[in-house]
Amino acid sequence: MNRFIPPKRTIMTPGPVEADPRVLQALSNPIIGQFDPVFTDLMNQTMEAVRRLFLTDNQWAFPIDGTSRSGMEAVMCSLIEPGDKVLVPIFGRFGYLLTEIAERCGASVHVIEKPWGEVFDPQEVTDEIKRLNPKITAIVHGETSTGCLQPLKDIGRFCRSTDRLFIVDAVATVGGVELRMDDWYIDAIAGGTQKCISGPSGSSPISYNSRAEKVMQERKQVEKGIRSEKEDAADHSRRIQSNYLDLTQLQDYWSPRRLNHHTEATSMLYALYESLRVIEEEGLEARISRHLSHEKAIAAGIKAMGLTIYNDHSWKLPVVTCVTVPDHVDEAGVRRMMLEEFGVEIASSFGPLQGKIWRIGAMGYSARKENVYHVLFALEAALLAHGFEANRGEAVQTALKMYTGVTASA
Repeated sequence: MNRFIPPKRTIMTPGPVEADPRVLQALSNPIIGQFDPVFTDLMNQTMEAVRRLFLTDNQWAFPIDGTSRSGMEAVMCSLIEPGDKVLVPIFGRFGYLLTEIAERCGASVHVIEKPWGEVFDPQEVTDEIKRLNPKITAIVHGETSTGCLQPLKDIGRFCRSTDRLFIVDAVATVGGVELRMDDWYIDAIAGGTQKCISGPSGSSPISYNSRAEKVMQERKQVEKGIRSEKEDAADHSRRIQSNYLDLTQLQDYWSPRRLNHHTEATSMLYALYESLRVIEEEGLEARISRHLSHEKAIAAGIKAMGLTIYNDHSWKLPVVTCVTVPDHVDEAGVRRMMLEEFGVEIASSFGPLQGKIWRIGAMGYSARKENVYHVLFALEAALLAHGFEANRGEAVQTALKMYTGVTASA
């Protein structure tokens, strides 16, 4: 086998993004035992940092070892029993993912849909909740397939006032966009490390409150071989369908009880902890402002080039800019040239938008001035090579002017 050395890339996709160098360095730290007091102290400190990340006072806030999808699946399969009524408002690809997970849990899934590129007025969702009376409403906060950001607070408030559960996929937004778990009445939430948190894919920070925990605990089963005699006598007929993603067992592992579950992904915890340290040193508000400043520069540069922002509305997701592919331009050919000739990666989309838009992400460590200049320059050059008469030189110059006087960290 040959040694693998990845090429140098400028990654401007909606995920994964470039990992912060400090995080990459943390990954190389020596392995220690999962019950070493030094490591369990790191687990406790990470829980505290995850609470601060989500702006919550919840007791339970810890990472799931797996990609961001594992976090959402852990939350949903731990809360959903067969026959439970679940409402999923869909406005892009990842709403469909929530429906699939819920269906695999045996839920009676009901959906309402918006055309891709739009979001829901919260009243539309609350009206459907009144009509349907679901146990759970599950929704995506930032839909990267369409570049849309869904308002959550009014939906969460209504769910809380009517004693229903509200769960949120915050994979694309946590660490880069305003997100307030407690203030927005969110009962359970999942994020991912490979986007605004600026780590490698493979860890999913989650949190859930006492309302959600109460529902889970009704189904708790400790594994045979490590459970007590009292636990052995419990009713296990309603047990959570997944062992690996069973939050009632995972919280025993993350609690002072330290009841063995799986071997913790040591290096990934090092990476998450360092990612959270980086975020706290920058400050959440400053980090959100930084993402907004780069969004403005990208959007202004795209327009100056002579292109159109696909979703240029108040509900635009700040960390993803969707660009309409001009007529008669080879969408995939432009991306391929950007990657092969300039080392810059952007993304296409899915479903009805496949081949119709490019998606440019500016998340976490990838959200830097030099990356913004690089992606605009590479896109302009590739477009010219593919026969589109872009306004030459205008994109980078416009972005440069946007940055003049900007005080947010680059």
